[in-house]
Amino acid sequence: MYRALGVGNGVVARPAISPPEGAPLKTAREQLDIISAYEQLGSYRAVAALCGTTDKTVKRIVERGRGGELEHRARGQWRPHKTDTVRALVEQRVRDTDARISAKRLMVAARAAGYTGSDRGFRRLVAEAKTAWRGKRRIYRPWFPPPGQYLAFDWGHEGRVHLFCAVLAWSHHRFVRIAGDERQATTLRLLAECFEELGGVPELALTDRMACLRAGIVANVVIPHPEYVRFAARYGFRPDFCEAADPESKGAAERLVGFAKADLLVPAGGWDDLATANRAARAWCAEVNARPHAETREAPAVRLLREREALRPLPASRPLLAAGERRKVDKLSTVRFGSARYSVPHLYAGG
Repeated sequence: MYRALGVGNGVVARPAISPPEGAPLKTAREQLDIISAYEQLGSYRAVAALCGTTDKTVKRIVERGRGGELEHRARGQWRPHKTDTVRALVEQRVRDTDARISAKRLMVAARAAGYTGSDRGFRRLVAEAKTAWRGKRRIYRPWFPPPGQYLAFDWGHEGRVHLFCAVLAWSHHRFVRIAGDERQATTLRLLAECFEELGGVPELALTDRMACLRAGIVANVVIPHPEYVRFAARYGFRPDFCEAADPESKGAAERLVGFAKADLLVPAGGWDDLATANRAARAWCAEVNARPHAETREAPAVRLLREREALRPLPASRPLLAAGERRKVDKLSTVRFGSARYSVPHLYAGG
């Protein structure tokens, strides 16, 4: 090849300076373009005319790319990194600990897994894994529901003591009662008592997937129990269930359960009967609802007075708030309650 150089009024032909043998003639981006064009055209000369180079250059780049050299060159990975052997381990531990584990503590597990690289390279790997995890992890933001929309409730237990906890989301008004079981009848009775104390009914009642309130789960959607549906229709609210294994979706009730255990159950040390326990629970609720809430800086009892205007009215005809238990009538037309038998009309036998 010759290049024409102008010297004075004449022209002198001089050989062009070629790059050293084996040196790359094209950048990685240009080589990738050449390979892509060759896959479409299938001709060295056609690609050379399209990319402005020679057919020999196109042939050399295509053959080199088929050997995998170009792929490593474009990625900057001429050889595998030592951190590749523990990358999966690091990503798993970062995910399990929510990116709170340090590279120093994680290095012990990495060495045991066969990592032989430097501490600096390992710290860089951990930092990259934490950055990637924070970019796709769950993000928590404050929840500000409108007044009268949500009531979250849940059960908690400490030994044989069962706590029914409910909180009105906007006013943060707490309702806590103590029961001997977590059956459906008990849950609905206490939920009705909660509505009576609030002076109204919210739009939705949110809880977890309680076995006593669900009839089944289809395609990860909870089917409410018919008794719960009838109860909700009578009071005029919509049942809502949180996601499976997701306590954050009803965090207000979860927080109240822990608060009631630490501030009510533990200091009391137990009660003789449920009546005494519920008197203590009512006094505790009156105390905490009269104190300013840390989030709103207002007392929940004061905010409840404003939220009642947004609550739905209580139904005119509603069942009495009395606890009851079902019993099966045997062939002798009797029912057993405790250690005693009671006679009933023979028409109920077998029911």
